[in-house]
Amino acid sequence: MADITVRGLGKTYVVPEREGGVKAALASLAHRRTRSVRAVADVSFTVERGEVVGFLGPNGAGKTTTLKMLAGLLHPTAGTADVLGFTPWQRDRDYLGRMALVMGNRNQLQWDIPVLDSYRLYQAIFRIGSADFTRRLAELTELLELGDLLRVPVRNLSLGERMKCEIAGSLLHHPDVLFLDEPTIGLDVAMQRRIRSFVAEYNQRTGAVVMLTSHYMADVEALCRRVVVIHRGRLLFDGELAALVTRFAAHKLLAVEVADGTDLAGVDLAALVDGEVVEQTSTSATLKVAKATAPAAAARLLDRLAVVDLTITDPPIERVIEDVFASSPAEEVS
Repeated sequence: MADITVRGLGKTYVVPEREGGVKAALASLAHRRTRSVRAVADVSFTVERGEVVGFLGPNGAGKTTTLKMLAGLLHPTAGTADVLGFTPWQRDRDYLGRMALVMGNRNQLQWDIPVLDSYRLYQAIFRIGSADFTRRLAELTELLELGDLLRVPVRNLSLGERMKCEIAGSLLHHPDVLFLDEPTIGLDVAMQRRIRSFVAEYNQRTGAVVMLTSHYMADVEALCRRVVVIHRGRLLFDGELAALVTRFAAHKLLAVEVADGTDLAGVDLAALVDGEVVEQTSTSATLKVAKATAPAAAARLLDRLAVVDLTITDPPIERVIEDVFASSPAEEVS
């Protein structure tokens, strides 16, 4: 059963436009010029109960706009969406009590008061019973290692500490749908790993739907089997993460290491494999070759060099995503 169904969703903004200078400013008072900026165009997908879906795209692709529409913060200009049986932008109280939106670059906790006081406010807003609040807060405090952070004003927290507290606060009402917009942005590697582990555990324990946007591909690879890729507001791909590589990665990477005493500096590796040298030292190299020619290229390396190790791998996911964006046709916005 699908918890999220999106059909033909679109959002277009009308923005003012004028030249610089006083004369242009005065003229715009009488004849205001505008243009339409299409942020999201005809996006359709479904998300089943319990899925964790990566929602990917470059800056300006329409990811955050889509999540804001699904969270009820924005009204679309086209299309429909059904989340848990609700139309999000109608902002039904029952719907708002079953979803959460966490934005890594936005502060939702009260800045000047201790974290726990913000949590007490959430308890009142979402009408969480005293016993449930105490139990959930204890669980979240243990899982995210909040400890003494609960007594600290939000303004005195580091970015990593604040992000943990933001996520915990968003889960106090036990949402069935969780929209995560760059939840690990600006965090160190250890904190990113902790947040990822927590999100995975919450999903497994509750069966909540999770939609995740992130520029850190480690987040996506760790949490998501399925990804939805959009660019310039349009859907480019919807499927398994592994299938994204299969569909769009036209190349393989050959990592070769040769025996001591063999100097690769005098070898034209690009010509040998009919490909591209990604990086090279005197005894090792990483080469990019067409997927169809990878076996033959590997055979030539083994035949011509004193190879001690050779591996053939797919390119990193982030490189595949970059290639997807680079290959997508430009689209004019009226």
